[in-house]
Order: sequence, then structure tokens, then C-alpha cells
Amino acid sequence: MLGLTFAVLMAGASAPATVTINEWQVPWPDSRPRDPYVQNAEHVWFVGQRADYAAILNPQTGEFQRIDLPAGAGPHNIIVDERGAWYAGNKAAHIGRIDHATYEITQYPLPGDGRRDVHTMQFTEEGDIWFTAQGANQLGFFDVSANEIELYDVATPRARPYGLIMVDGQPWATLFGSHKLVTFRDGALHEIELPRPQANRPRRLAEGTDGAIWYVDYAGGHLGRYDRDTGEVQEWPMPAGNGSLPYAMAADDQGYLWFAETGPQPNRFVGFHIDSEEFTEPVPVPSGGGTVRHMVFDKASQSLWFGTDANTVGQARIEYADN
Repeated sequence: MLGLTFAVLMAGASAPATVTINEWQVPWPDSRPRDPYVQNAEHVWFVGQRADYAAILNPQTGEFQRIDLPAGAGPHNIIVDERGAWYAGNKAAHIGRIDHATYEITQYPLPGDGRRDVHTMQFTEEGDIWFTAQGANQLGFFDVSANEIELYDVATPRARPYGLIMVDGQPWATLFGSHKLVTFRDGALHEIELPRPQANRPRRLAEGTDGAIWYVDYAGGHLGRYDRDTGEVQEWPMPAGNGSLPYAMAADDQGYLWFAETGPQPNRFVGFHIDSEEFTEPVPVPSGGGTVRHMVFDKASQSLWFGTDANTVGQARIEYADN
């Protein structure tokens, strides 16, 4: 555990950026579309958590293409590279790969017994995969070329490893059942305590343009910054306060963090400018959103992609005042 310095800061006036949100209604009702991944301008992948499918949206035409997954897969997350689309078989203890040409599915089962609920995955620069397993209380590493999966137990009981990102070749994850982050280095997991142990429940995280690890505190309604060099932690109360329930989160390349406040209905997109320490004016999700659980930043279109419990896939185009 690393030492930390903690400060609570208040944001100033509104930062000069906003989003314009467009949504596509998914044709398969009540399927909880989630975790989009942008392969290119015509292929935005996502999964239907409640209906065991992966799908591709063509934003240019509005057309959807569905690929059925094994029954009971409970897909939670999907990431895409030239080898295929890799989905998290959250309810069926496997990682699956969908071949781009044939849509044939190859399953890679997780070893061991008990909960093996693959949650959130990210590629390494070498093309391997780190992932969280929430109920199993583990982080996992999938060596794709060797077809080997290594699981690492989190020391804190019932810590619920959740959101995961890769930073400089190193995985970082939130421990949603605790007030901690976790990372892997030198062959072992290392936990990092955050302030407000009884109230702080980090859920998603992102690397800012400042190189720091930023997180959203779902239970306490804060945005937090962890300095990897000094161990210092800073936090800012969310615009919606304790009722914010910040969930989906991503960082852009212009110095903003973006997140969805899921406590307010409709859900709201809010940005935070790292240099000025100012929040943007909240923008409501047109469908209401229900709950926006995960988002990704697409540099090519300068936009955030997300899924909603209102059965939509959405794109939030970022507009900066000086552009």
C-alpha cells in the first residue's frame, strides 16, 4: 500500500466544452446493449448483456448486424483487434473470440472453480488481455499466443474488481467493494487506499492527459485523481452531489475527463477540465439512459460511445469552445 496525501477541492465556473448526443434504438428489446468498441467509422461493436449477442452498428447507415453467442454467455464487455472481437462471457466463465470473416466463435475457458465472471477487459501493447473478475475477486491475464490464463487473487475480501485500464503497460483497476484501487507490478497485485473508507466506492477509471489515474466514486459522488509519482489523492464533489452516482467514464485527448451521472434521471454527461479544474454544464441523455455503465473515447470522431438501459447505443460528440 502506498502512502497518500488527500485534498477535497471545489470546482470553479463551467469549463468551455460540451457534447451533442445522438442515439440509435437497438432492434432487440430489453437486451441491455453496452460497452461499445469502435473498430472503424462503419463498425461499432457492442454486446447485449441480457440477450447473449454481440452486434455491429454502422453509424453511417443506422444498420445493425447481430451475432448470437452461446446461450447463457451473459456478455459484459467487448474489445476488438485484427484477430477478432473478444467478448467477456461474464455468466459462462470464458473469454470468446469472434472471427471477423466467418463470425465463428472460439471459447477460452477460465481455469479453476467457483465464480469466474470475466468483467472488463483491455489489450496490452503485445495483444494479450488483462481483465477483472468481480465476483471471483481476481484480476486475470490472458496470454493469447500461449493460450494460457493466469488468475491473481485480490487480498481484500469481496473487493469486487471492476473497471480496468492499461497505463504504460500496467493494468489498473477499481475495487468497487472497497475504497481502493489495485495495480499489478513486479509479479504481484498492489492495493492503493483512497480516502473516505466508509463512503468511497470507485467504479470506473481513466488515465488523464496529465498521466494521473482518475476515478469516479459511485457511492460518494466524487471525481478523484491519484498521482502515480507522489501517491497524492485529490477529489472534487460531483455537480449532482451525493445523488450523482457517477458510473461510465473516459478521458479525451484535449485534457478533459468525461463521466455519466446516473443518479439524475435522465442521466447526464459531464466533463471536467484537468487544467482549470472546472466541470462542464451537464447534458441530459435524450433517451433518459436508465443507467450508462461504460463509455469509450474515439479519437477519430472526437466522441464518446456508450450503451444505455433504455436499449440504445449512443454517440456523444465533443465540442470545444476554441474549435
